Amino acid sequence: MTKHSSIEIREITSKADLRRFVDFPNILYKDVEAFVPALFSDDLNDWDPRKNPAFSYCETKCFLAYRDGKIVGRIGAILSHRANETWNTKRMRFSQVDFIDDREVSAALFGAVENWAREKGCDQVHGPLGFCDLNREGMLVEGFDRRGMFITYYNHPYYKDHLEALGYGKDTDWVENLITLPTADSETAQKLSRLSEWVLKRKKLHKVDIRSSKDITTKQINQVFGLLNAAYAPLYGVVELEQSQIDKYAKEFVPMINPNLFCMVMDEQDELVAFGMCLPSLAEAMKKCRGHLFPLGWLHVLRALRYNDTLDMMLIAVKPELQGSGINAIVMDHIVQGAIRMGIRYAESGPTLETNEKVQSQWKFFEHEQHKRRRCFIKNLPKENG
Repeated sequence: MTKHSSIEIREITSKADLRRFVDFPNILYKDVEAFVPALFSDDLNDWDPRKNPAFSYCETKCFLAYRDGKIVGRIGAILSHRANETWNTKRMRFSQVDFIDDREVSAALFGAVENWAREKGCDQVHGPLGFCDLNREGMLVEGFDRRGMFITYYNHPYYKDHLEALGYGKDTDWVENLITLPTADSETAQKLSRLSEWVLKRKKLHKVDIRSSKDITTKQINQVFGLLNAAYAPLYGVVELEQSQIDKYAKEFVPMINPNLFCMVMDEQDELVAFGMCLPSLAEAMKKCRGHLFPLGWLHVLRALRYNDTLDMMLIAVKPELQGSGINAIVMDHIVQGAIRMGIRYAESGPTLETNEKVQSQWKFFEHEQHKRRRCFIKNLPKENG
């Protein structure tokens, strides 16, 4: 436990404190329409070494800031040894940070992370980042009035000013697009279908016939995550998922798969060359249940999965050596046609690196608006004298 003037910083050591840590955003943003809670149980499990396989290569600390006995901020710190080995860095990640608009509070929270970073021999702190690329990442810097996704952070506009005052600057940005999906009889939808059919024939590819999530085999799941590892490897901060992590995320994602919004493209040898997964937006459901599935939150989730006008683009990947060959059109056509059948009109792209031109270029075929931007900040830690 440390004090920073009138602010008391407590490291989390109990389940009760961890629940307070996870719940703090629900209190801070309770009157903010754009805020969408995360799934409460997922956030709890992320910090549990028994439930998160990433602890095989990560060390963590979580801190709460108190003033006069009241929680006024939180921050998590993740030392990912694998990320540092992969990228040849000595960095500490900060994660799940929230605080009231008080410079004393933010300075105390980041001071706690920076002190631990120095103890562990780190020379930089960056974030917000999670344990892996499937966790939430990036601090919102544009689009505060636009509703988020349940897989992204929300934060107040003042966060950016606080970080810059503490010596943090931009390392990279992710941008998000709101896409208006074409109607069935539109020229856009028809052109996309024609391109998809042409690429399927020219490349001698085929789509897997999936009627329900139960049709997906363990081999196919491993192919999906194997392709994800290969396609995402060059992206910012990414570390390869190990099998225990693949098993964890498969249990979370596979039951929610809707065949209309999930596509696997195979070559003649039945090797996966591309896939895409989208979900009907869970934003409204998460707001109604405040991120809690029980006792009745699952009813809101089930309804959102069946009746919705917006979808969230979760994951899409093409085999690296085939990127730029038009194969992504097969995935996009499948999802667009499925969305049309479900009566879905809009799609949230989710965060995409602003430098990822291959992904950014595909939105030009649709009516779209770049409506949110989020940032990974970084700070060099000066060496302490003596």
